[in-house]
Amino acid sequence: MPARPNTHQVAVLALDGVVSFELGIAPRIFNSAKGPGGTPLYEVTVCTADGRPVRTEAGFSVAVDHGPEALATADTVVIPPTHNLGAMAKGGPLPEPLVRAFRRIRPGTRMVSICTASYVLGAAGLLDGRPATTHWCDAAAFARVFPGVDVDPGVLFVDDGDVLTSAGAAAGIDLCLHLVRRDHGSAVANRAARHCVVPPWRDGGQAQYIERPVPEPTLASTAATRAWALERLQEPLSLGEMAAHARMSLRTFTRRFREEAGMTPGTWLTAQRLELARQLLESSDLPVDLVAHRAGFGTANSLRQHMRSVLGVSPVAYRRTFQVGAPA
Repeated sequence: MPARPNTHQVAVLALDGVVSFELGIAPRIFNSAKGPGGTPLYEVTVCTADGRPVRTEAGFSVAVDHGPEALATADTVVIPPTHNLGAMAKGGPLPEPLVRAFRRIRPGTRMVSICTASYVLGAAGLLDGRPATTHWCDAAAFARVFPGVDVDPGVLFVDDGDVLTSAGAAAGIDLCLHLVRRDHGSAVANRAARHCVVPPWRDGGQAQYIERPVPEPTLASTAATRAWALERLQEPLSLGEMAAHARMSLRTFTRRFREEAGMTPGTWLTAQRLELARQLLESSDLPVDLVAHRAGFGTANSLRQHMRSVLGVSPVAYRRTFQVGAPA
């Protein structure tokens, strides 16, 4: 079937032993992303390295309609994890069928791994000198196998431009929604998330999922304080005020917050304010200084600094990209 014009081509490369849950993430998320009038924004093709069926870890096989030729026209290649990494799990090279398949991928194609498919990108040399993540269970082993990769075991995903990696299982949903958000803005990503009945954005990283001793049931949570803070992002909230709302000492609140959210209160608060600013830039014509004020950054200069640091663009450039008809 010929590709639809003006749609972003996504190829999902299923390897033998593919994990069935993660195999379905990219088609589900990207096919749920729609433009005006329900126009599809992505065309997703599932393929294998040789066009043959592959076994899944769940005891059934998947027959695909496409072989490696689908990689040659892809704008984005997504690789779900496999339980059959073979020599790649110990730093070995790509198997020859994968080498041939990878040769079809055009330079500049966006490469994405979900969970332990990071080993595939690592074996292909695509992560050398880059930041990356993988499932927290495998992070230490991955770092030993690929010492040239800057492994961050505490995040849900890492966006390094043309190469992106995610943590385990459902973090692939977070990463695919992030790509939709990056490509088409928060409104489109939020609609896709609602269609799939998943949260458009999850607080924190995978640090909150790492196995730890179960806390005593009498210990309080910071969840109510996070909800309280989200209603007051415009205000200059201090750590002391947040701890007081949670009825904890500063030390206890900071420790408990990090355990639950995977980041410090200050980092979390800045991330929520930045997300609010992005939504306001996309959905309103408010001047940048008013957007900065409503998002709690105080000044337009502070908002510019945070957006350049995290997103690499200014508020005006961001609005120009994601808001149709925005003034230059």
